[in-house]
Amino acid sequence: MTKIDPVFAAVAAPGSPFEIGARDGMRQFVNAPSDINQLIEAARFHGDKDFIVEGARRLSFRDVFERRDALAGQLAIERGDHIAICMRNRAEWMIGFLAIMRAGGVAVLVNSRGAPEELASAIDNADAKLVLADADRTALLRKGGYSGVIIEAESFPESGAAPAELQPSNADDPCAILFTSGTTGLIKGAVLTHKNLITGLLSMQMSGLMVLHNMARAMDMPIEKIIAGMPQQAVLQIYPLFHISGLGAAFLSPLFAGTKIVVMRRWNAEEAMQIIQQEQITQFTAVPTMLWDMVGAAKHKNADLSSLRNIGTGGQALPVNLLDEVREICPGAVMGTGYGMTECSGSVAMAVGEDFVRNRASAGRVLDLVEMRIEGVDGQILASGATGEIAVRGPMVMKEYWNRPKETAAVLDSDGWLKSGDIGYVDEEGYVFIVDRKKDMVISGGENIYCAEVEAVINEMKEINECAAFGIPDDRMGEKLVVVAVGKGIDEQTVINCVGGRLAKYKAPTQVLFSNAPLPRNPIGKIDKLNLREHWPALVAELA
Repeated sequence: MTKIDPVFAAVAAPGSPFEIGARDGMRQFVNAPSDINQLIEAARFHGDKDFIVEGARRLSFRDVFERRDALAGQLAIERGDHIAICMRNRAEWMIGFLAIMRAGGVAVLVNSRGAPEELASAIDNADAKLVLADADRTALLRKGGYSGVIIEAESFPESGAAPAELQPSNADDPCAILFTSGTTGLIKGAVLTHKNLITGLLSMQMSGLMVLHNMARAMDMPIEKIIAGMPQQAVLQIYPLFHISGLGAAFLSPLFAGTKIVVMRRWNAEEAMQIIQQEQITQFTAVPTMLWDMVGAAKHKNADLSSLRNIGTGGQALPVNLLDEVREICPGAVMGTGYGMTECSGSVAMAVGEDFVRNRASAGRVLDLVEMRIEGVDGQILASGATGEIAVRGPMVMKEYWNRPKETAAVLDSDGWLKSGDIGYVDEEGYVFIVDRKKDMVISGGENIYCAEVEAVINEMKEINECAAFGIPDDRMGEKLVVVAVGKGIDEQTVINCVGGRLAKYKAPTQVLFSNAPLPRNPIGKIDKLNLREHWPALVAELA
């Protein structure tokens, strides 16, 4: 008989919000509501507690709900209408999302860092009825050719009548569209249902509650006493809200838990340390780039980071030496990591505390509601420990890519199995190890850069015959994008400026090398990027 973890048994007890049972052929939270608004409404309970802190501006939960209701009352939309949000992280972004949910719409989350044409294209591709945007993004959208309705954040009402109550959405109704891409470089909108997002959010909350239960066991203290003695939690919001990590871990999960959100508009390690101390930040999730910055600044400034209780990362592997450095400056914080994707509403594997530290080369342990298997080249299911493409199934997996049936069918089969595009393996204990990415994608400073998209821009330059964009390891950024090109009469800075001008600036390569010889090819005639990546140091010495 399989031994049941007593902590898991306590958290997922029958009748609890986290009770798990079989439904529709997969494991699910059987007591979960069908509509995310039902979770949102429960947060009104937090009343006058601080909710959003943005510079000198402070909004309580009550303030945010008043603004949410007023904006929802003005949207005049029908259930299922697509409403885009295109603005930087700010209170109005969050109020706008909540208002769309209240009015029965589907939130289309646009990458606000895109170039004008990218922004307009994303909104057009998602068939958005109208856009909620800040003044800067409004100007960019108009420049990019968008002529539709825009409601500017600066004009959001502070009070007003809420719309009439709606019947709760069905669990499988679309809730939000988040943009992702693949090796083709074509933008795709992952449609997440209410069930998808709710499952992802409840999984995060369940993980946090299990950490508290383990803490209570270690201290031989009732968990109720630990919770009662805890101050209001506070999270430093750094991840963009249009990312699944920003939407879930940095916004909706704190909303449900009554946590204070402190918005940081631009990353600066010294400023972050001041905010952590002043606002008593307890939860800090960042990409390795930011953690390295914080380590360096903390040692230089002798910062007080004692309020931090949880430090997490994701999006790329956490170097072991970085983990040691973070633990040195924040010895009282619980460390954690996760592995996930937009198409899965967030994490599908997670490890926190000792569970992470004892196997810190992993990307986390497969979550309870996730079915995960490893597939071989021909789609065969491989044995435990074998390396292949990671595939997942569960109630967190997206419904589809919006208006892209071929792309949907390529990754999502009729049984609900989603191909991740990542190569890895799962050990006997359920830890996931990522070996490589099948997708031709670079993660630099937490941002996804799709090589095909960059190559398409460079290949349009008349001086370029061919090019290859790929990532190389970088201690600070995780990876950095570089390019090897064949061409004449053009210099490195021109290529960098061209990409940064046509696409978002973070997508511009950090280095461009020019070769007089054709680029190497593999047996099927494609440019051999593995060869280029392997010989990059030699290429720099030869061509730079």
